Formats: sequence, C-alpha cells, structure tokens
Amino acid sequence: MISEEQYLKRMDLTRYEGQDIYSDGDVEDDLLHFVRSEKPVEEILKKDDRWAVFYHLTSMRRNLLEWYPFDCNASLLEIGSGCGGMTGVFLDKLKKVQCVELSKRRASIAACRYHTYENLNIKVGNLNDMQFSDRFEYVTLIGVLEYAGKFTKGENPYVDFLKQCKAYLKEKGTLIIAIENRYGLKYWSGTVEDHTGKLFDGIEGYKNNAGVRTFGKVELAKMLHGIGFARLEWYYPMPDYKIPEVVFSDQYLPTAADIASVTPSYSSERFSFFDESAAAQGLLENDCFDIFANSFLVFCHL
Repeated sequence: MISEEQYLKRMDLTRYEGQDIYSDGDVEDDLLHFVRSEKPVEEILKKDDRWAVFYHLTSMRRNLLEWYPFDCNASLLEIGSGCGGMTGVFLDKLKKVQCVELSKRRASIAACRYHTYENLNIKVGNLNDMQFSDRFEYVTLIGVLEYAGKFTKGENPYVDFLKQCKAYLKEKGTLIIAIENRYGLKYWSGTVEDHTGKLFDGIEGYKNNAGVRTFGKVELAKMLHGIGFARLEWYYPMPDYKIPEVVFSDQYLPTAADIASVTPSYSSERFSFFDESAAAQGLLENDCFDIFANSFLVFCHL
C-alpha cells in the first residue's frame, strides 16, 4: 500500500483553497484506494465496470499522444491534469512535468500513480492564482479549454484563457489542445453533448449554458490564429480524444475500412439515429471529414 507521505511529496498545496470545485463524485475515493493498493489496472477494470473507473485508469488514453516525438530534454505544463490519465506519457517522454489541477482529490490520485517519478510536480488550485518561475516548451489543454467560461473572468474567457496559456510558452513553444468538436458526427447521430448531457446542445449553440462550450474547426482556428499562433497542425482522434483507438491527420485521413473498424463511442448510453460509419464514409468522399470529426487534437506553433 502506497502511503500518503509517499505521494504528497509530489504535490504543492500552497494555492489550494480547501474545496474541490470539479469532481466525478465519490468514485474518486475509490480510484485513490485502487491506485494506493498497487493492483494491476487490468485486474481493477475486470471487476469494476463504472465509466469513471475505466476512463481514468485505462491505458487507451495514452494513445492520444504516446506517438508524438516530444523533445526529451524539454519541460511541459499540463493544465487540468485530473487523475493522471495522460500524465504518465509526459513523465516517460520529458525531462520536467509541471501539472496544475483544481481538485486535491484528483491530484492525489495522479501523485499516487506516479509517486516514483522525480520529474513530476503537481500544483493544486486555480491556475489563475499561480505563477511559474520558468516558461515551458509545451503546454497542454486536454479536455480543459471548454471549461474556461467557468474559471476565467472577462467578456471572452476562452480567448483570454488561451492568451494566458500562450504566455507560459517559451519563444518556440507548442500549445497542445484536445477538445470535442461541437459539430462532431456523434452528436448528430445521437450522443448527448459530453459536458451538458443534452442532445444537440453544442450544435444549437449552448442556448442555456454560458459556462461551458466546445468549438467547430473554423471558429477554433480563428481564435488560435487571432492570438498569434502562426501554424496549426490538426489531428482527429477516433472515436474521440478521450479514448482514442487511432489518430488521423490532414496528411493521413481515414479510409472507408478505417472508419468501419473504429468503435462509435465508449461513453454513456446513447441514441443511434443512423449508421455513423456509413455517414462518415460519405463525408470522406465529399472532403469534409475534418469538419465533422468527433474531436480535435491541435498542435499550435508560434
């Protein structure tokens, strides 16, 4: 059993205000127990089929960026590191990993999972209350940008948040964003919006929710170019960025066979209004697969 002392040494609590604002609920206590017990993940997932347990612990999440050729001597700032689903990739590939996480409970899970890594530090609290002595070669926003409306004040919190993240980069640094596409094919075919749980909520413009939102490819590109990112590299994780089986790009779009072989979704129960694979093949034939991709993975270069 991993002791509290062993993992707390990886955490900086000086900016933590004592309340976890964002949480999956009591399942996080179970997750901390699981990782402290050091049981193999495969054994845990065989006995517990809850979505949150699978999502936070499955190694499939690493598929999103395990292939990327990070500079092994570089540093990375992971904003919104959660329970550490992606943190292990960064620790294995980079010299220094600085995480920021709102929730102490989530940060504890990540710190416990990777307590033996000397290149890890996790700051707990709101990013807006923190300062860093150095800038970073990489900054990541994986499932984070969509929540800027809740935690960043201002008339345009999403742009303001992106500007803030850009300021943490070194001169030739890269911002890495993973986010759902508000026009993703899965939303048309019967999946509820990931953040609000409502059908067609993003497609209709989040009429009754000002605190969270995702973006289409054109509007996201416009924001990123508008704050000074000169070059954007677009990738398309399938079925989405959360549990990616495969990652395509503008240079390598899927074939009809690729589309047919990918699982439509790993998330909660959903409707199925039409055959998603058949529709995706038609989108490919009409050169608009990227506009309806379920998720975006974007490398933003200065």
